[in-house]
Amino acid sequence: MFACFAACLIGVVALAAGEHAGRPSFSADAHRAVDRGLAYLAAAQREDGGWEAFGKSHPAITALVVKALMQDADYGPKHPAARRGLAFVLKYVQPDGGIYDDAEGQKNYHTSVALMALAAAKDPALADTIRRAQDFLRVLQWDDGEGYEASSTWYGGQGYGRNKRPDLSNTQMMLEALRDSGLSADDPAYKKAMVFISRCQMLSETNDQAFARGSDDGGFIYTPANEGESMAGAEVVEERPRLRSYGSMTYAGFKSMVYAKLDRDDVRVKKALAWIRRHYTLDANPNMPEEQAKQGLYYYYHTFARALHAWGEDILVDAEGQAHRWREELCRKLMSLQHDDGSWTNVADRWYEGNAHLVTAYAVLAMQTALEGN
Repeated sequence: MFACFAACLIGVVALAAGEHAGRPSFSADAHRAVDRGLAYLAAAQREDGGWEAFGKSHPAITALVVKALMQDADYGPKHPAARRGLAFVLKYVQPDGGIYDDAEGQKNYHTSVALMALAAAKDPALADTIRRAQDFLRVLQWDDGEGYEASSTWYGGQGYGRNKRPDLSNTQMMLEALRDSGLSADDPAYKKAMVFISRCQMLSETNDQAFARGSDDGGFIYTPANEGESMAGAEVVEERPRLRSYGSMTYAGFKSMVYAKLDRDDVRVKKALAWIRRHYTLDANPNMPEEQAKQGLYYYYHTFARALHAWGEDILVDAEGQAHRWREELCRKLMSLQHDDGSWTNVADRWYEGNAHLVTAYAVLAMQTALEGN
């Protein structure tokens, strides 16, 4: 064990020494890739200020693009493309405080990404709209207000909208939006969410659900509702079928625990981090079945970046003792996948990742997060 620790330490020191020895920086190339991505998005803006999904301008896709534009020094909140995009999003502010297209029935998803964009604008004039959107998300969260006690697998979770069963993707998105917009981790919404999120973790020590019984995996599935569901399906462990944890949801769960300020010694945090170290890769959405390995890949990249940035360590040592400068590795991977026109798309077109506006926004947002540490 000491030898392994020493090897890890030497690897980390060598990486740091390489930087200080004048090794060429990746950040200049990464910034150029971001510039190309944003130029593609700015040119693709529609006349009404939005970006397209399903054949029309879409408030959620637009909000993701607007956030990416506003966070960039060369664009920023005052750039015409960002201002027109934000104006389009604000058309969807509803009397209940949510920001959504009622016809789509995805109130949490729409409001969460819109709230992230509003927070990125850093405009005091939006303070009331932000507060009302926060309140809307907290009301929408499944809890005793809808008759769901803490014993329910729906409790603390968030789904696409009212009467939609909760899932980890929507729940982590809600927490991202609440955190981005300044809601304290002391707010009850985080504590309630952790009840739901803990039930998404394949860890019998802290998960009271039957589907997690006997599991020490530490990774996360999509939802504990309706006896549990994983978008990665099931696997056989010790001759028994078990729901399969996978990368995008594990990073989503890990990130949410960091946002909720769980102690780093909490077993849920330690087991999730151990899973991440065992399954570290940027070549696929880890632990998905081989035929599904590229599905949700850019969502994974974005969540990967946000989670490790929140964790606050620039070097991640995997289970084999290999030290990874994850910020550089992520940027280099994304640069290798960028198209000549500056966009990104996923040929595994599940969860709408064939849409260049959505996927380019994911890629740019992921690189922006990675570059925050450089």
